[in-house]
Amino acid sequence: MITKKVLLGQLAYARSGDKGTNSNIGVIAYSAEGYKLLAERLTTDNVAVFFQHLGLRGVKRYELANLWALNFILEGALAGGGSRSLRIDAQGKALGQAILEMVVDVPEDFILGAM
Repeated sequence: MITKKVLLGQLAYARSGDKGTNSNIGVIAYSAEGYKLLAERLTTDNVAVFFQHLGLRGVKRYELANLWALNFILEGALAGGGSRSLRIDAQGKALGQAILEMVVDVPEDFILGAM
């Protein structure tokens, strides 16, 4: 199968925040077809590699197919959380925007959803 590389932001939008020392990132596809593709390609391993610079302890993924969404918990991403961390984004608000810069392989004939 011939593929092309696109930014995740061409397939989905994201929201993020904090849960103590962990960050929560929701990735919501623009279309049902986009969700199917993301469910296959956006794995916990891919997300862990993308955010490895944060020193994660682990990544969990939850599927919300009825919303065309995936929810990721980045364990330890916030180095103690909002009141303890010295990181610039101690609440993880920017991580949702950051994940949209991840490169994803899609079939060459895949039609990108509405943006």
